[in-house]
Amino acid sequence: MEQMSFGDLLYTDMQPLAERLRPRTLDEFVGQKHLLGPGKVLRKMIESDQISSMIFWSPPGSGKTSLARIIAGHTKAAFIDFSAVTSGIKEIRQVMQQAEQNRQFGERTIVFVDEIHRFNKAQQDAFLPFVEKGSIILIGATTENPSFEVNGALLSRCKVFVMHALSTEELVEIISRALKDPRGFGSQKIEMEPDMPELIANFANGDARAALSTLEMVILNGEIRSGTVLETPSRDAGGQDVPPILTDSAQDCVVRVSRETLEQCISKKSLLYDKKGEEHYNLISALHKSMRNSDPDAAVYWLARMLEAGEDPLYVARRIVRFASEDVGLADPQALPQAIAAYQACHYLGMPECNVHLTQAVVYLSLAPKSNALYVAYGEAREDAQRQLAEPVPLVIRNGVTQLMRDEKYGEGYQYAHDTEEKLTNMQCLPDSLLGREYYRPAGQGAERDYKDRLEKIKEWKAEAAHRH
Repeated sequence: MEQMSFGDLLYTDMQPLAERLRPRTLDEFVGQKHLLGPGKVLRKMIESDQISSMIFWSPPGSGKTSLARIIAGHTKAAFIDFSAVTSGIKEIRQVMQQAEQNRQFGERTIVFVDEIHRFNKAQQDAFLPFVEKGSIILIGATTENPSFEVNGALLSRCKVFVMHALSTEELVEIISRALKDPRGFGSQKIEMEPDMPELIANFANGDARAALSTLEMVILNGEIRSGTVLETPSRDAGGQDVPPILTDSAQDCVVRVSRETLEQCISKKSLLYDKKGEEHYNLISALHKSMRNSDPDAAVYWLARMLEAGEDPLYVARRIVRFASEDVGLADPQALPQAIAAYQACHYLGMPECNVHLTQAVVYLSLAPKSNALYVAYGEAREDAQRQLAEPVPLVIRNGVTQLMRDEKYGEGYQYAHDTEEKLTNMQCLPDSLLGREYYRPAGQGAERDYKDRLEKIKEWKAEAAHRH
């Protein structure tokens, strides 16, 4: 007697969930509203059947292949799925010959080239004549910037559409559909905690394929709460294999997915947290305050806690950029370039590669001299600005661009600092009501000592110049 589990029975010889659940129409497609929302350009092109060659540029799992197939179905064109990883010029020519035959019979052909950036120049050039004469409609997909990875001649004949990584809300919508759709788990009884779809979506980090693969994995590894495992003879009387038969008791099975199962499937141990909840803010606060306290060890630990829990590295990078000016500022003018460079590295590489770049920035900022003088300066200036929004700009620093303005004394008495030996003037730039107000008060740490000395000398010079006049 051969025993089969609930999961074995349901998923024998079936496609992966992500493939089964591919959207079939624009209405089923989730995401890319900037291109496919009502009245948006790409949707209008599809609905009016005015498709031309195009390239989709986006992160993995954002819907490039699915959208290409929807376009082919909507336009009733032949669809050829072509992989740049496994195909060469010989295969390109064979596909182009088939497309040319289709054209002669009045049928359009959409050639979808996944990872088109992997083709070399000669391979990309092989598409050119067929795109030019209309034998094919080329739809390329790439995760790399097509400006650098696609030949200029081919790129000029294609419209580039930039697609975005899916938001957590969009991934939750896809996961919820998978739990209800008969192509997914709609015919099964699945129990999971209410926040688990969002946890899976957070872990997937904008990738629908990763989200559905994770969902499938955790359900296949879930606990069967009721029903029985199936038993069936492995051979019939004639010695032929007999497929398993779903009994009434098995149909009543309930698969329960626990948090522990999810943590095991994604190799996380008690690290999952809600990106909008208290723990999210607790951890970013811990990172920020550890850097402010010049504690690189604690800062790196809290950074790792966030990244390993599935936090968006770009969110962390944005907070680091803020910290560079709020807590370091001119005490180390290189702090901001370091933080910006880390953000760019996160954008180009993503996780897990960018973790070391964030670590570099976090350690640098932890060890940098600290100053919140810029933060304090803007805060005080903001309060004054909000109280005195109608305060007029002094006439001397207004720009008299017309004769009427000059007649009204706009710019009269303006002193051009570059015309002076000291490159300084004692011209009043603040409104009368704020004359003498100081916002920027350097803390005197690191490089800001030099700025503090410079500012003190400027103020001394202006005070002497005012006294002379």
